[in-house]
Amino acid sequence: MTAKGERARRIGWRAALGVASLITVLCITLLFAAIRNDNAIEGRMGTANAQVDSVSFDRTIINYQTPDGIVHSPSNGVLYPDGLAAGQLVRIEYDMSDPELARVAGRSAALTVLPLGTTILFTWLVIGPLLWWIRRQNKRLAPPAAVPENADAP
Repeated sequence: MTAKGERARRIGWRAALGVASLITVLCITLLFAAIRNDNAIEGRMGTANAQVDSVSFDRTIINYQTPDGIVHSPSNGVLYPDGLAAGQLVRIEYDMSDPELARVAGRSAALTVLPLGTTILFTWLVIGPLLWWIRRQNKRLAPPAAVPENADAP
């Protein structure tokens, strides 16, 4: 085994482990962020009817009016927008201290557990065997351990 090949496998193993660990940490962070947003909304909850303006891959834009007469359109969209369509009227819950933070009524961070959990699961289902294979290659190609000269001495 060449030192260059061993070094490449070691770098590959660390890179694969780093990517899988990063994805896992990001998913866990996203879950805690969703829980934090839900707690903020539940702390000072206001409700309103909102109209869905547009639905895209990364956000669903809504417009709603608060009791003080101000129309809000959260720039990051509404939380938990699954199943919404443009033009639809939907009941929302929002944080009265920060009307930019709104979610579809009756939905919570529990909806994020399944997609984030499956992302973590499939990440490790792919990376796990790759890490095992790289480790196996390193052991298979490693030179045999040198036997000390005085190993036969009592």
